Amino acid sequence: MGIYLDTIQQLDRVTAVAGSAWADISPEHAARMKLQNRFQTGLDIARYTAELMRSDMADYDADTAKYTQSLGCWHGFIGQQKLIAIKKHFGTTQRKYLYLSGWMIAALRSEFGPLPDQSMHEKTSVPSLIEELYTFLRQADARELGGLFRALDAAREAGNEIEAQELMNQIDSFQTHVVPIIADIDAGFGNEEATYLLAKKMIEAGACAIQIENQVSDEKQCGHQDGKVTVPHSDFLAKIRAIRYAFLELGVDEGIIVARTDSLGAGLTKQIAVTNEPGDLGDKYNSFLDGEYIQSAEDIANGDVVVKADGKLLKPARLPSGLFQFKPGSGEDRVVLDGITSLQNGADLLWIETEKPHVGQIAGMVNRIREVVPNAKLVYNNSPSFNWTLSFRQQVFDAWSEAGNDLSAYERNALMGVEYDDTELAREADQRIQSFQVDGAREAGIFHHLITLPTYHTAALSTDNLAKEYFGEAGMLGYVAGVQRKEIRQSIACVRHQNMAGSDMGDDHKEYFSGDAALKAGGGDNTMNQFG
Repeated sequence: MGIYLDTIQQLDRVTAVAGSAWADISPEHAARMKLQNRFQTGLDIARYTAELMRSDMADYDADTAKYTQSLGCWHGFIGQQKLIAIKKHFGTTQRKYLYLSGWMIAALRSEFGPLPDQSMHEKTSVPSLIEELYTFLRQADARELGGLFRALDAAREAGNEIEAQELMNQIDSFQTHVVPIIADIDAGFGNEEATYLLAKKMIEAGACAIQIENQVSDEKQCGHQDGKVTVPHSDFLAKIRAIRYAFLELGVDEGIIVARTDSLGAGLTKQIAVTNEPGDLGDKYNSFLDGEYIQSAEDIANGDVVVKADGKLLKPARLPSGLFQFKPGSGEDRVVLDGITSLQNGADLLWIETEKPHVGQIAGMVNRIREVVPNAKLVYNNSPSFNWTLSFRQQVFDAWSEAGNDLSAYERNALMGVEYDDTELAREADQRIQSFQVDGAREAGIFHHLITLPTYHTAALSTDNLAKEYFGEAGMLGYVAGVQRKEIRQSIACVRHQNMAGSDMGDDHKEYFSGDAALKAGGGDNTMNQFG
């Protein structure tokens, strides 16, 4: 017997105990509602998805072709439609996640209006969006199962036992739309206690994976902007421990911490690290400080700071802002130290924020980390902040130049031009873009590929196209040809928007609750019937 019939039998026993008072309660209807609401709390979701993600990490360690992917979402509806589309096109949600971007919360979800990615938005917006995403994913479960239940009733009414059995098999093997969310906690929104408190809220909302970066919380910048300021390792590790304690307190023992380093593009620090002896972690952090070695107190001006490094007195370069700068060209070495330190002190995955998508550059850093931590794995931001077309065309240009190829037909700094679109160089660049995730997973230890802001850009692009047509000469044809006709022919679920909003599920419940007296919306006069 399958899950469906087992659940009916279980509830049949429950209603039987209640006797005649529950005579009008159908065990089958109750079973349907129970199966449509598999996850009762956010912690149920966090535990389930953490185990799923841990299993995916083990599969990747055995075979790098089994990397995972996600797209960033700024609204529950966007996340829901992504998972519905994945199930429609691929039949499974395996190794497909969601990413919650702090950038998109700042830009789209703050009560202050659009904000830059500098942790100025309400931190409560983060767990709120996690909860919202999972509300919509659970509704996608209920909607799809509701369709199966209605089809089952129709098959039974028609006396088609074979179809009815097949539908029950589909119900028993139903795959949930609920998948792991990697959630951005920025730099922790304050000290380690603030990080712990926010992490708890995020986990209670359903987050199984929390990403935290090594920037100063009150100086935080977007990873692809200038002016980034990092913190000493001891500060960052305290926040990693705070998140781990939050996971353990809430019983999500498999929870995942993604430690992000911005050191490659961050040339500044607010603090000189505490060091107790030569060669300790604080000493290593300070060794990257830019400055000059001095011989005596006479070399110290008013306001200067001096530290002992490598047995000598170092006067770090201090900017008018009071910040200290690192030695030029030290970024990759600092990234490697960050990665090793984080993995050795409780992080599960790394995130290296880079200035361009280059497999060789990423692999160079990861391979150095793997000399110390052999199973180091990355979450990598396939960022819209990169000009992918120009970057990869320039990578091909440089490779061809090194190989001695004739490049007289190309101008390196103008390769974005449309005139190059049909060239051999552009075709090879596109092939490299297409294989970037496969190559990165194989050569650079990238377990998870994500795009932070894709739906921000797709919403803007589709709105621009609709506005151009609808308010132009096309008029209503701009919507019909550009949107609705495509929705119908591509079987986009949202073409029946009343169904997507829960109208059919509401009808089901009305029938359960009121029987023949139910006033249902899905009758013959519902215009949604035009879409089949």
